[in-house]
Amino acid sequence: MSGQTTTRDWRGVAAEQQDEVPEQVSFVLRNRSRRLLADLLRPYRSQIVLLIAVIVVCNAASLAIPFLVKVGIDTGIPPMRAGEGPGTLLAVVAAVLTAAVTQAVTRQAFLKMAGRIGQGIILELRRRVFRHFQRLSLSFHEDYTSGRVVSRLTSDIDAISEMLQSGFDSLVTAVLTLTGTAVLLLVLDVHLGLVALLPLPVLLLFTRWFRRQSSIAYRRTRETVALVIVHFVESMTGMRAVQAFRGERRNQEIFSRLNADYRDANVRSMRLIALFMPGVKLIGNVTVAAVLLYGGWLAIGDEVTVGVLAAFLLYLRQFYEPMQEISQFYNTFQSAGAALEKLSGVLEERPAVAEPRDPVPLERPRGKVRFEGVEFSYLDGTPVLPRLDLTVPAGQVVALVGATGAGKTTLAKLVARFYDPVSGRVLLDGTDLRDLAEDTLREAVVLVTQENFLFTGSVADNVRFGRPGATMDEVVGAARAVGAHEFVSALPEGYDTQVGKQGGRLSAGQRQLVAFARAFLADPAVLILDEATSSLDVPGERLVQRAMRTVLADRTALIIAHRLSTVEIADRVLVMDGGRIVEDGPPDRLIARSGRFASLHRAWLDSISAQGAGHGSAPGGGRVTGRPETRG
Repeated sequence: MSGQTTTRDWRGVAAEQQDEVPEQVSFVLRNRSRRLLADLLRPYRSQIVLLIAVIVVCNAASLAIPFLVKVGIDTGIPPMRAGEGPGTLLAVVAAVLTAAVTQAVTRQAFLKMAGRIGQGIILELRRRVFRHFQRLSLSFHEDYTSGRVVSRLTSDIDAISEMLQSGFDSLVTAVLTLTGTAVLLLVLDVHLGLVALLPLPVLLLFTRWFRRQSSIAYRRTRETVALVIVHFVESMTGMRAVQAFRGERRNQEIFSRLNADYRDANVRSMRLIALFMPGVKLIGNVTVAAVLLYGGWLAIGDEVTVGVLAAFLLYLRQFYEPMQEISQFYNTFQSAGAALEKLSGVLEERPAVAEPRDPVPLERPRGKVRFEGVEFSYLDGTPVLPRLDLTVPAGQVVALVGATGAGKTTLAKLVARFYDPVSGRVLLDGTDLRDLAEDTLREAVVLVTQENFLFTGSVADNVRFGRPGATMDEVVGAARAVGAHEFVSALPEGYDTQVGKQGGRLSAGQRQLVAFARAFLADPAVLILDEATSSLDVPGERLVQRAMRTVLADRTALIIAHRLSTVEIADRVLVMDGGRIVEDGPPDRLIARSGRFASLHRAWLDSISAQGAGHGSAPGGGRVTGRPETRG
């Protein structure tokens, strides 16, 4: 089905939901993550080369110190015992201090450079993920919970940031230290060096086991923390419903279970560290004891010098310290690796509604909309529009009426190109919507929903969302045109008043008027109103209807309405049932035919009459005679 599927296949499911995945799936996930990491590192190649050079110098200085201690003991102290001056020893001490200063300076330079590179990568990754989330089609966001979106942009990126800040340092330092120390041990004394390196195979097997187990553990940790965030975000977002239906206990039980799973995942990870770190320490201490015993015996027999033995003990300390750091690095690396898998999966999602390769320009859209043999179904395969042929002339106001599930909203989403039809075409002024650039389409077609979402910021900011470059005079003009200027001016700070979270400081009618001012400022050729008055009381509905007449003037409009009072401003009514148009015509003509719309209209009049009888008058104070008064 064209336009209805995304790339979230078995690989994505494995990355999101499973503790252990098949080797084939794991291989795909790792490759995908590596591609993303390589792409992020590409702009910093020259800086990374310099960074490696700096850390090599830093580690060379660190490795030089035990060797200099050996030289000082073996060649600096004996001359002093013979009565000679301390020149050799002082020279060695000066060399040790020089190495220490070099190590400190290069270490500082490394940390600064690594910090800049890491933060640059994180900045680009956050920007890329946020931009991609905005590009993905509505079908993705209807399926992908907001909690997972938050998890991707917060905890997952934080895990990668931690790896770049400390993990890279630990890995490079450990590799250089282990390699350099092993070589120097063999150079100083082959036999003693072989004794010191004898436990290395055991250590490598132990480390390999830890790597495999920690990979599973930390993937599970990322999955469980994502579920905790998902539930938390959904609970806080739906707090009104939670408290209205006394759902606090149920939500707390779910959260406690998810939180316990997250705790258990972390405990499993910490158990692995608790086994690995003391194990490495034990192997290191046993090795030191063995080297001290064997080296001491060799020193007694004058087969090695005391300085060589001292250097060996110092090098062994340096050799096993990185193994401790590697355990911490695996902690960070596995957590970041699991996060990188999920982020790479999101970034490989492709919008169900694709941008055209060669977009067709649409300089001055008039607003003629045409459906040609349009068929549509959602992901479950259930047909919503079996086959639709429809023409809406430019400038016509069309009301869509029908029961829930009749296909009204789907039709509107197709015009706004939130989805593409399975077959057939949707045309704007004779051009297939799939041939229009997204920016061109969004300028020509605007959708106003009943949620009338307002963003955190001022009233002016929310009106200006319709055209970000609009001046303050244009914002005020749009508000005046739809009748919002009066209530906005009465606010404490006028147009600079903060609307609060999702516009919570404004009433439903005021939010709708701001949404209409936004749409008026955008000045689209086609305006879609999705149940724009369904949540309003009668006074609020009257204000909005007056605004609607202003906004709809000289433009094509599709109005999805459950309240038939909204239908009165339409030039034409389409009654839909099962994705088909069963009645089509002006409101008055359809009422006269005694068809479905006439039945809906009579039922609506009866409900208003009953309400009016209960209060002595119809809503708004007028008596119900014929068509109810809705025009103020």
